[in-house]
Amino acid sequence: MEIAVVGTPEFSLGFQLAGVTRILNPLNDEEMEKDLRQLLNDKEVGIVVIDASDLIKMPDRLRIQLSDSITPTFLGIGTEQDNTLREQIKSAIGVDLWK
Repeated sequence: MEIAVVGTPEFSLGFQLAGVTRILNPLNDEEMEKDLRQLLNDKEVGIVVIDASDLIKMPDRLRIQLSDSITPTFLGIGTEQDNTLREQIKSAIGVDLWK
């Protein structure tokens, strides 16, 4: 399974340097929504990394679909405080690792 990264070229640069080859750099929110929907149905992708600030911009229904998806797993990361990853880990293993 592949790791995919969706975001600006600045966001994805570090992942490219680490060897991730599935990089999507949408030009606007509509393209990003389209790319995320395609990745949601892609059986070759196991993890999708997206900037948390971009994830917040997506429609509520899509965000719910992404957070409920197991394969691929969508991870919103960034500098802003976001409990998405914490909640996903808690849901997966039943334990809050931050406590």
